[in-house]
Amino acid sequence: MPRVGVGQAVAPKPMRIVLNWGRRYSLWVFNFGLACCAIEFIAASMARHDFIRLGVIPFAPGPRQADLMVVSGTVTDKMAPAVRRLYDQMPEPKYVISFGACSNSGGPYWDSYCVTKGVDQLIPVDVYVPGCPPRPEALLHGIQVLQQQIADERLQTKGLRTKLGGYAGRKASAAEVSRPLVAPPAEGKRRDRRDL
Repeated sequence: MPRVGVGQAVAPKPMRIVLNWGRRYSLWVFNFGLACCAIEFIAASMARHDFIRLGVIPFAPGPRQADLMVVSGTVTDKMAPAVRRLYDQMPEPKYVISFGACSNSGGPYWDSYCVTKGVDQLIPVDVYVPGCPPRPEALLHGIQVLQQQIADERLQTKGLRTKLGGYAGRKASAAEVSRPLVAPPAEGKRRDRRDL
């Protein structure tokens, strides 16, 4: 099971508070902007809303330097393996914010043949931010909710063990996440040309 540092399990409560405080106010963001919600994410990082004042550093150089993935926009089945691969490359502890209706549930395109019905089918999501598109203030609120979760985090708690062990134990590869566009018909439903 992944662990955050060797001393996390035996660290006294004041030390855990300091460790969580450091993680809470130094979140490097790996933005996965796929559609119009990415513009709202960019607006939240500009001078008017300025989420850097909350300790969130936008635009990490790559997934290996990021703590937080913000998935904003429509996740298609073709993009799903890339989302999963980049999530797997992020170091522990890692957090995910699903930003917007399309990444939450498929949004207005939920009945399309090529749209994933929510990014939570691919990776575990910590905070959902609803809206189409959500306002930058909604992202600020989602970041604050995530920071509160990080402040209360303890690796010995049952919830975090379930998150790290339950999902990570499944380990579907990026290739397994992709699905074919056309499913083969079931054996009993196959019709012969002579039946027509």
